[in-house]
Amino acid sequence: MHPDLEKLIALQRLDVELAKLREEIAAVPTRIAALAAQSAAAQAARITLDDAIAKEEKLRRSQESDIQALRERGNKLRKQMDVVTTTVQAAALDHEITFLTAEIARIEDAELDSMARSEFLEAQLPKAREALTAAEANLERERTRGADHTAATQTRVKALTTDRNTLRPTISETALTSYDRIARTRGTALSEGVNGKCSACQMMIRPQSWQDLRDRSRHDLMLTCDTCGRMLYWDPARDAPQKKPADREESIAARIVRSL
Repeated sequence: MHPDLEKLIALQRLDVELAKLREEIAAVPTRIAALAAQSAAAQAARITLDDAIAKEEKLRRSQESDIQALRERGNKLRKQMDVVTTTVQAAALDHEITFLTAEIARIEDAELDSMARSEFLEAQLPKAREALTAAEANLERERTRGADHTAATQTRVKALTTDRNTLRPTISETALTSYDRIARTRGTALSEGVNGKCSACQMMIRPQSWQDLRDRSRHDLMLTCDTCGRMLYWDPARDAPQKKPADREESIAARIVRSL
């Protein structure tokens, strides 16, 4: 195996883990924003419910006032009935009293409808309060958890970045330039050859290249996949006879990272 290849394997493991950790850090504000939106929606729903209940109460106060005014008007008209002198006047008063009576009945029916709406709205209050409490608790819990996780992750990122900065200068400029170029376009620069295939793109490796890749005496080769262009490496532990876990050969990448 090319002397730079083992270092590149370790470098890629560091880069992959760093990318994952940075994604986790970036995801925290997104999760918090989503929970904050849920909390705001629950708060808005609670406010809307309270406003609707208050609106119905205000409506009924107005209806009661209207009914009282109509009844007072009706009483005055009934008193006038006692002193009218013509049938025309009596008919007119009777017509107006009938209208007032019908209007009072209409408003009373509307008042009953309002009371029914209030009962329905008030029945929703416990669920609205529970939803708001749960949303606020979830938000606060995620803020605390997110802050703790971000702090721990940033510590891990700092440590891995130090390892990465220590490792990169030990790799030849040519190999490092190729690694960076491939990683920018492919996401990862190296791929393990397994069972004659590139594990990244799953395409077959040419027989001669596969043979060269497995030739442990060839320290001058830096092979790439003909399909995806990634640098290829082969881990002999993959093809070694299976042993007991305690005796199994350590993988190349694990060995290099452990030695940093």
